[in-house]
Amino acid sequence: MEIPEIPNLIHYAIPVFVITVIIEAILTVKIKLDEYEFKDAFTSISMGLGNVAIGLLTKGVTLALFIWLYQFRLITIPFTWWAWFILLFAEDFVYYWNHRIAHESRLFWASHIVHHSSQKYNLSTALRQTWTGSFYTFIFWLPLIIIGFHPVMVLVQMSISLLYQYWIHTELITKLPNWFEAIFNTPSHHRVHHATNPQYLDRNHAGIFIIWDKLFGTFEPEVEKPIYGLVKNIETYNPVKVAFMEWYHMLKDVFSSKTSVAKKILYLLKPPGWRHDGTGILSTDLRKKWEQKQKREQ
Repeated sequence: MEIPEIPNLIHYAIPVFVITVIIEAILTVKIKLDEYEFKDAFTSISMGLGNVAIGLLTKGVTLALFIWLYQFRLITIPFTWWAWFILLFAEDFVYYWNHRIAHESRLFWASHIVHHSSQKYNLSTALRQTWTGSFYTFIFWLPLIIIGFHPVMVLVQMSISLLYQYWIHTELITKLPNWFEAIFNTPSHHRVHHATNPQYLDRNHAGIFIIWDKLFGTFEPEVEKPIYGLVKNIETYNPVKVAFMEWYHMLKDVFSSKTSVAKKILYLLKPPGWRHDGTGILSTDLRKKWEQKQKREQ
């Protein structure tokens, strides 16, 4: 099968990103939702540009690996409308689990934390992307290649998913029609995902479709006003620190903890906040405390 040219969707969208970020900043200041934090936005945009630059290398490597693996596919799925329709849901299902595990395993959180490090929530936050994740998170999409989806199809659909998720990073849109909120990921759903309120922690991992969160028990509706950022914020606008700080802390825990090799490895596999001596604070613990508080107040 001849390999068609891959459209560089993210690169084509960059001018749109820039224009919409500027428009949102003007509207935010004008209607006084909150004072727009330009330093924070600059950090997010810097992270996004770095992600695009690194992606020029990693996407080439990923495509080469996908093409090599494609020879071992179970079936050959053609470039047809129904194949793209199936892939829309299949890729989104894979994204859900990739995103969920990024919150449940510190090795993947070390990259994903970048996206959650802003204490603001606007379109520039969508551009705050990892510089390291593309080197290894592609493994979640390998099953799609083995099933028989062409590598080009998978990479294009991955880009479409990222483009969809851009517009949901805003506070200017409150709620959309009920039918849309029931099926699709929306600004309201994704504000919950970025929030540190105990009841919102590690919820709404959806890419395009919120149905996966509802099916697998990770859905939480937006009720109280979200508080954005991390449970413990990093307090820096330095893009290099934002990109690598969690890697530093994670590896420091691995090599400096006085425990067995097996438990050292668990610092990579266990959720963020886990410690071998039980002194860590996990997001699940915070959520349980909130649930217990809710029961006492009922």
